[in-house]
Amino acid sequence: MLRWVRRQVRRAYVRHLDRTIDDGPTHVAIIQDGNRRYARQQGGDAPDGHRAGAETTEQVLDWCRELGIEELTVYAFSTENFSRPPEEREPLFDLIESKLYELADADRVHEEGMRIRAVGETERLPDRVREAIDYAESRTRAYDSFNLNVALAYGGRAELLNAARDVLRAVADGDLSAADVDVDAIDDRLSGQPVRDVDLIIRTGGDERTSNFLPWHANGNEAAVFFCTPYWPEFSKADFLRAIRTYESREESWRDTRTERAVALVRSVAETELVEARTVAGRLREQLSAAAASELNAELERQGQSETDAGGYAD
Repeated sequence: MLRWVRRQVRRAYVRHLDRTIDDGPTHVAIIQDGNRRYARQQGGDAPDGHRAGAETTEQVLDWCRELGIEELTVYAFSTENFSRPPEEREPLFDLIESKLYELADADRVHEEGMRIRAVGETERLPDRVREAIDYAESRTRAYDSFNLNVALAYGGRAELLNAARDVLRAVADGDLSAADVDVDAIDDRLSGQPVRDVDLIIRTGGDERTSNFLPWHANGNEAAVFFCTPYWPEFSKADFLRAIRTYESREESWRDTRTERAVALVRSVAETELVEARTVAGRLREQLSAAAASELNAELERQGQSETDAGGYAD
């Protein structure tokens, strides 16, 4: 009876959280930590935890579809994971291989237009895993409704270093001018780059660090970060919705800050030249919400009325 009551309370809480979600993130990245600790807690071995974690990943794909999230990146295997013993590493490679084939052949993937891509130094992976990657990528390459990026043999520092080296080579070979080295030049050279910047990083398992994960696309975009204590196999929809709420709260705070700064800037410029203030405002409106843009317009109207009143007194 008590267990039934708890389930009902949990379901009610999830429904409540679901109703509070407004404009969620476009791209979520997840550090799936705690699989091994979960397995030990359950009396099993590391492969048992990774298999349980793979089931959670499939649930997250469903939640992303429900919330309209368009891109998900999961940290499946880092460059540091190569140091793990073979008896742990090989079953993980087996699991990754089988899941890639399974996903690539799943009806839901093709019905929903899901594109699967690997992110990382995939040339370091065993042949069988690389073949599975090629199969999944080729089967889904034409899709663009949803992107699933699987970070394999991934290390953010190495990714940035390789991109920088490619830029230097291009400049040295005369293929790229030093003056043309910009954000796009780096973006084009990131291995298996995600389509979009990351809006939200989630890490399970209790550690509060982002572990060299997508530094260019997440830190460069000042992504929101949500840390939680459940091990990855225990990660629930309520946890996921709380992470989305964290992102939304951060975005709301940023919108308020942007609005205050935009109004202050327009007010400052308007003290010298109203025409210039209107030009600045036009550029700022693109970065503001509809409500914030209205507030900016109201400030311009006040400035314009003040100028008119001042002119009337002068006459």
